[in-house]
Amino acid sequence: MTDSITISVDAMGGDHAPRAVIHGAHLALKERKNTRFIFHGLKEQIDPLLEEFPALKPVSTVRHCETVIAMDEKPSQALRKGKGTSSMWMAIQAVKDKEADVAISGGNTGALMAMATFCLRPMKGISRPGIAAIWPTLRSDIIVLDMGATIGADAQQLVDYTILGSALARALFDSESPTVGLLNVGTEEVKGLDYIKEAGKILSEASGAGFTYHGFVEGDDIGKGTVDVVVTEGFVGNIALKTAEGTARQVASYLRQSLKATLMSRIGALFASSALNALRRKMDPRTVNGGVFMGLNGIVIKSHGGTDEIGYKSALGLSYEMARSRLMDKIGDTMHRFPIHKADPNLPTETEAKSA
Repeated sequence: MTDSITISVDAMGGDHAPRAVIHGAHLALKERKNTRFIFHGLKEQIDPLLEEFPALKPVSTVRHCETVIAMDEKPSQALRKGKGTSSMWMAIQAVKDKEADVAISGGNTGALMAMATFCLRPMKGISRPGIAAIWPTLRSDIIVLDMGATIGADAQQLVDYTILGSALARALFDSESPTVGLLNVGTEEVKGLDYIKEAGKILSEASGAGFTYHGFVEGDDIGKGTVDVVVTEGFVGNIALKTAEGTARQVASYLRQSLKATLMSRIGALFASSALNALRRKMDPRTVNGGVFMGLNGIVIKSHGGTDEIGYKSALGLSYEMARSRLMDKIGDTMHRFPIHKADPNLPTETEAKSA
């Protein structure tokens, strides 16, 4: 990989695109000077925004795309409409053509997953792609997947998610053997559905192949940060994510109301302003924005569609780190280690990548 990281951006994806996207790229560039951008979308809307951010313009390429995928389009409809022509598709295509290291979009999640899967194809040995989210906890950030790419799973798919999630943890947290837990209704081995118990047996036997299997974990273990990677299926994972986001907003609302309730509470809030600001930043979902599409032959990041430039900056920063830390190489290395998987022979291990 070259000294610079090139990010392919669907500039039209999201509720506040393209302004929030371009502004977010400007903020991301301030923190990572060796970033280059390829913006895909309506040139007549993107070019004036680049004029507002002169530092961004020299490291940016704009590729005009007439077709924009709406947030409410069905994935099948979006695929028929946008294949080969839309800003979303062309952002992914740049990764396939090796013009960019990573693609990002804040657009329709279902459409993005359909296009990414169709364009990049699942990795050999991975039955189904998933979405991984970075999750703040009491201990440190952890990874949770699948966050809603698909509904339902079997034992093999949970094993696949373990391989992908542990590789992501190694890329993000610089951990040689991250701990992995299967989300279940209890920690006892006899509890849970048959496919979860079957996956647990497979992972217990394979522990040490690029990860350390902790066992079953429950919902409260997510917030505690009991393990580095929590593995579940998309239906449960998405509910967990939305519940956590809603709870954070609820707590923040209660706190604001309490601090404004009386004169004394307002005075107390004034004295505690620095601590409250730190808490606000910690609870701000924009700072951990970005879901990683895992299991494809290329890196694709999904930004929250309703976020602003701060959220896009975070998602672009995540994109940069995924490319810089050689995520694809780490996935390949984990698959080579795993006893029941045969990795794609064309996918290099970490050792091979470092010597290249």
